[in-house]
Amino acid sequence: MPSKNYVIIVAGGSGTRMQSALPKQFLPLNGRPLMFYTLEAFAKSRANPYIIVVMHPDFHDHWRQLCTTYRFEMPHELVAGGSTRFHSVKNGFNAIKNNDTIIAVHDAVRPLTAPEAIDKAYRYAETHGNAVVAVKSRDSVRRVIGKKSSALKREEIYLVQTPQTFIYNQLKTAYEQPYTDNFTDDASVVEAAGYHINLIEGNDTNIKITFPEDIAIAELLLSRKPSL
Repeated sequence: MPSKNYVIIVAGGSGTRMQSALPKQFLPLNGRPLMFYTLEAFAKSRANPYIIVVMHPDFHDHWRQLCTTYRFEMPHELVAGGSTRFHSVKNGFNAIKNNDTIIAVHDAVRPLTAPEAIDKAYRYAETHGNAVVAVKSRDSVRRVIGKKSSALKREEIYLVQTPQTFIYNQLKTAYEQPYTDNFTDDASVVEAAGYHINLIEGNDTNIKITFPEDIAIAELLLSRKPSL
């Protein structure tokens, strides 16, 4: 492992699809704010990265209050988010002063990421330049253009997750590009900068909390894996 790793945890989501006025990263999961589990997963990894949390400035005080109320003392740096995910990640990246490092970017609302998967991503990125966690599709997939749908080969379809992990220079080059709507995640930004994207195997329990029922699923998974 390099002497210094970083993770940018992007916490810019809203509560719209959760039917909540509170952004989903703050919602309770087994009695604690969801995002605590996300930070703990990285802190428990062997990579032990320096943690940067990127969040809309309007919620910084709320987050600090949660940390005080729950006595959550895990070290991390709080950075102001931007108008899009692209700009939020760029703000987080600009807070990194060490240019000889490996940087993971992770969704705040993926609280069940296994520390082993995090370590695997850092190791692979160190050797190959980047590593993007993904899982094969279990379902048949169809592509729709206009009114026409066509079948895709399921064995060729992967569902992309986070962490998405890169050496410093790849992210630097990628985030010097102007923003476009084609940027859906960090891998798409890095790919647009001319780099090949490496997929590594993730797992199906690394779910993204998006809808109310996802909280119940996450609580069930936590009950089965007390170490998470």
